[in-house]
Amino acid sequence: MKNSTSHDSAVTHVTGRSQFIDDRSSQKGELQIALVCSPHASAEILSIDFRESLTLDGFVQCLTAKDLHHNRWGTIIEDQVLLADSHVSYSGEPIVLIVAESLELLRKAKALVKIKYKILPAILSIAEARKQNSFIGAKRSIQRGDCSQNSQSQSLKGTLKMSGQEHFYLETQASYATPLEGKGILVESSSQHPTEVQHVVAHALGLKFSEVTCVVKRMGGAFGGKESQACPFAVYAALVAHKFQRPARMVLNRDDDMIITGKRNPFEIEYTVQFNKLGKIHSLKAELFSDSGAYADLSTSIMERAMLHVDNAYYLENVEIHGTVCRTHHAPTTAFRGFGGPKGVALIEGILEKIAQTCGRDAVDVRKENVYLKNQLTPYGQKIDDDVLGKLFSDAEERFVYRKRRDDCEKFNQSNTRYLKGLSMTAVKFGISFTTRFLNQGSALVNLHLDGTLQVSTGATEMGQGVNTKIAQIVASVFCIDPSEVQMQATSTEKNHNTSPTAASSGTDINGAAARNAAVMIRNRLAAVAVEYFKRPPEMRGKMASVLGKNAEINIDSSPETVELLHPEICFDQGKISHKDNPSLQIPWQKIIEEAYFHRVSLGAYGFFKYPGIHFNKETGSGHPFFYFTNGVALSEVKIDRDTGEYRVEKVQILMDLGRPINPDLDLGQIHGAFVQGMGWVSTEKLSYSSNGALLTHAPSTYKIPSIQDIPKTFEVYFFENSLNHRNVLSSKAVGEPPLLLALSVWCACENALSYTRKSHKLLPIPATYETIFLEIFESSDLKELLHATKV
Repeated sequence: MKNSTSHDSAVTHVTGRSQFIDDRSSQKGELQIALVCSPHASAEILSIDFRESLTLDGFVQCLTAKDLHHNRWGTIIEDQVLLADSHVSYSGEPIVLIVAESLELLRKAKALVKIKYKILPAILSIAEARKQNSFIGAKRSIQRGDCSQNSQSQSLKGTLKMSGQEHFYLETQASYATPLEGKGILVESSSQHPTEVQHVVAHALGLKFSEVTCVVKRMGGAFGGKESQACPFAVYAALVAHKFQRPARMVLNRDDDMIITGKRNPFEIEYTVQFNKLGKIHSLKAELFSDSGAYADLSTSIMERAMLHVDNAYYLENVEIHGTVCRTHHAPTTAFRGFGGPKGVALIEGILEKIAQTCGRDAVDVRKENVYLKNQLTPYGQKIDDDVLGKLFSDAEERFVYRKRRDDCEKFNQSNTRYLKGLSMTAVKFGISFTTRFLNQGSALVNLHLDGTLQVSTGATEMGQGVNTKIAQIVASVFCIDPSEVQMQATSTEKNHNTSPTAASSGTDINGAAARNAAVMIRNRLAAVAVEYFKRPPEMRGKMASVLGKNAEINIDSSPETVELLHPEICFDQGKISHKDNPSLQIPWQKIIEEAYFHRVSLGAYGFFKYPGIHFNKETGSGHPFFYFTNGVALSEVKIDRDTGEYRVEKVQILMDLGRPINPDLDLGQIHGAFVQGMGWVSTEKLSYSSNGALLTHAPSTYKIPSIQDIPKTFEVYFFENSLNHRNVLSSKAVGEPPLLLALSVWCACENALSYTRKSHKLLPIPATYETIFLEIFESSDLKELLHATKV
């Protein structure tokens, strides 16, 4: 059943019939909501005056923190206010909700709200936070071996600076709330985490969890930005609906969304690395600092994953990694595709590029010198139980004709005075599972109807990645029917309770496995019915025999059901069920369902799944935090204009180990999309702030995500054949986040290109913008010396 079934929303997306939150038809009495936010990064609120707004013709109300039953929330640490009451802690922090019956009235009312502030000093950088000891949580460490000075080794030290990144999902933050009978509230949210929305709304309004239902049909993109940060906007809509007993719509415009919501965490990493003449690393010391913004959000977990990915694909015998989360006065940073993984991987890949330059060796040879071998241990103690990484490098080197490409690059740079070329092959070893163990669980409800079709509800949320399509394929494979017979339902907390967020690339893994377990229970019951059915003479089968009381009832064992396949002698095959030992004994798919129903055999099941065998001690920095690893390598080639610093990604070739893909076409789309998004982070997506902490780049006109012109001229993706991964559902591997980290090959290719003009141990910052590249070339050019000589 592993095939390229089309995305379940493909047709409705391209025809414009897919329903998103703001496509919802207006209901009678519907209210619109807008926010009044702080223009200051740090200030005391002296007064809030919205009396003038209330004099406008039409329904207008203003709500503040006083209207909330509970004003604190936080995914890990409950330190964030839903509406600022006495202080504001970042520019863009919500203070007042404006409620009106029309958008025009909203705009008028918003302009009439007056807030007085006492401006306070603000911390707007990691450096300033370190100076003022402004931290969140305790310092974390992962250590192994001895990192003391080795006289036989060469060493490099430096600092890698990485900026944040805007999610830029197509659908902005949006929620729609409807009051139900009694105290109940129905919240439709563009959220990756319906259960968290349910819980935060209930706390904020003083309701029980059972009185709040959160439904997620789909999101128009998320990339981690709706894992936690959808919650406040759901609260605003629910508060208005609950207070006025009218439906309420909360949809941000693009500018407000970018100003109010958090980004990818900026990081600064100080490092010292020791290595031998071949580039083999002897030891690595790394001190990681991240900018959490004003509140904790998910930053402590993001730091943890960054630390866990410092090794990436390479064995570090002696290693010392420390991580500290800094509190600043920026919008609270949050989850972003890759979580903290890209930061750790950027460090080691950048270091290996510099080691190669120092040793005078090809960077691929240095990487192969350090790549993990089977049974080696990660710095946190997890065993590498395969040798895929080494094979990926060797296979990619041959498939992509790397040595010839390297020779061509050398010749080009020797002969061309206008352009520079760079080439780099980097790897990814991405740990799959949440590093917080209790999140690694999921459930699914599967209902089989009498016409042979199924409805499936899981805790997974669809944000465009195709999780529903894959789960439908998984369920269909159990019964050997076409996936079109499986209808995926909107995610709802009333059908699947206590769900984990759809994140950490685990949506299909966890929820697909839960759905498969439920489907197997139903299949086993049908197989048991088939066993009895085939034993009976024709006159004792079917509906009429049941009505006339001619056949004894089939009783299915009521003991706890297994999720292992039973009755191997019963074969399910494309619409019919037969007996393995006597193929002439057959019954159609719909007929066996009717037979089960007539004998009162349940045709519904609730499945559960949890990743087995994972554990991690956060205090000691050791354990087995990942269920498995998704691996890959990418070779990128860039061409830089020496006169302007502008560069193009000429060619990208990727080799991914995804086990046995459930849906190769969907996976291909995920690889392309993730890589290009990562490419934007390392090249063009530069966040800029004013001196008082206000975001300046809050629209497509000022923030440059990759466009169609930025796509590599040649973009090739290949799947690495790996049938040895049996631990995951249908032997597949997760794909959502890992390819993004391969975009670091573009950044490293820029490093490689610049090595032909300068020998610098300093790592390029991320993003390495055109301006950054130009200044690097300028620093090493004769023009700089000429300008200094003439004092221009």
